[in-house]
Amino acid sequence: MATWLLICCGMVFAMAVIGAVTRLTESGLSMVEWKPLIGILPPLTETEWNRVFDLYRETPEYRYVNAGMGLEEFKHIFFWEWFHRFWGQMIGFVFLLPFLWFWATKRIPKGLMPTLVGLFLLGGLQGGIGWFMVVSGLVDRPSVSHYRLALHLGVAFLIFALMLWVALGLLDPKPEGSRSAAAPALRRHAGLALGLVAVTAAWGAFVAGLDAGMIYNTWPLMGGQIIPSDMWFLNPAPLNFVENHAGVQFTHRWLAMVTGLVVLGLWWRAGKADIGPRGHRLGQAVGVMVVVQIALGIATLLTVVAIPLAAVHQAGALTLIALLVWFRHEVKRSRWTSQGS
Repeated sequence: MATWLLICCGMVFAMAVIGAVTRLTESGLSMVEWKPLIGILPPLTETEWNRVFDLYRETPEYRYVNAGMGLEEFKHIFFWEWFHRFWGQMIGFVFLLPFLWFWATKRIPKGLMPTLVGLFLLGGLQGGIGWFMVVSGLVDRPSVSHYRLALHLGVAFLIFALMLWVALGLLDPKPEGSRSAAAPALRRHAGLALGLVAVTAAWGAFVAGLDAGMIYNTWPLMGGQIIPSDMWFLNPAPLNFVENHAGVQFTHRWLAMVTGLVVLGLWWRAGKADIGPRGHRLGQAVGVMVVVQIALGIATLLTVVAIPLAAVHQAGALTLIALLVWFRHEVKRSRWTSQGS
């Protein structure tokens, strides 16, 4: 069962990267119909291609951004959105069919059934959230709501983290007689790091949804200043952190720095704790990964959001979450006492 869940984790990881490419190529609004299952195949005839293209030409994105686009160009952006949806449905099948087999053969461990059902329902909800996001760009604006984009990405990260946690529990369960409350301070630190990574990723979605990465493509200053001059033009002031392009990018930058310090602090504490060789290796991996992720973010900004770098940056966020989840699991299952924690 653990292998099955890890395969699903890998597919969710790939889904998030495909979603990043879909967004970065501005392909997400090319499919204006919602047809789960029956829409799993792309158009197969020229007549059908012309029909879906005619639907797209009624959208705000076509009228205001892509007016004059030809059918061949449309096929390119259509592919990425279709592939994104197709892959999502494949995840559903890969999860559901083995789950039904495990259930029918009574192989699901006691107490795990509600968790697995919850994961499946959360995956179905994620599909609905995806359409809820797309609809926001089909009415009167040529882009999706950055709030809905952040929700969609956040739920994907949540599904990934929960599924990985369950798989790790099956692969490496807590030993009999171990103390689950061991080193609570270190576990709380890992939880804080995970929370900060999630919040930073949410602001990354705001940056992506508003195209806020296309301005202030310098580091560490923004327009020669630490705080850009156009940071505060919205009222009330808190709106600048979620709707002002400069304010959103500023917030994402400094959330990343705070998150980096917290994660590096976790790495330092892990190195001093008696958590065994694997725990130390995971702590080191977490420290290295957060530095790599910050470097990828800076490189993405300096290249004015080059698509390969931006996609790898999203993959880096998931990798960091995976390492933190694994580290926290390792700390929870190990029999050890903290030195100074």
